[in-house]
Amino acid sequence: MRCPFCGHDDTQVKDSRPSDDGSAIRRRRFCTGCSQRFTTVERVQLRELTVVKADGRRVPFDRDKLSRSIRIALRKRPVEEERIERIVNGIVRHLEASGETDIPSQQIGELVMETLKEVDAVAYVRFASVYRNFREAKDFEAFLGELGEPT
Repeated sequence: MRCPFCGHDDTQVKDSRPSDDGSAIRRRRFCTGCSQRFTTVERVQLRELTVVKADGRRVPFDRDKLSRSIRIALRKRPVEEERIERIVNGIVRHLEASGETDIPSQQIGELVMETLKEVDAVAYVRFASVYRNFREAKDFEAFLGELGEPT
């Protein structure tokens, strides 16, 4: 592993431990070149996923982008960090287990919306407002009308 501080190729693992949910391994590393310490995270990847955008472009799947989008929707909501990580892991596992390597961006968006709807109604509406590109207040009204009464 190359050091992110000095670029030196020789780093040593000082400590390894599984993440709380067991889906990753965190490794504390030490650079023999500059003596800096840093952490890496290792995850299982079943297959390389490619996102097919609405305009036909193909881009590599970015787990961090998915995580950022979900965190933005859940910002200042009463959802623990561990639960957010489980949500992201669940969506990624679902996509990998589908057997497809090319995933339409619409499928990812709908999957995130389904998940957020079960977790937090405010986050669901926040994500939907960006994903469905609401432009006016009436767009929100129509969407909230579809949402119906809380259960």
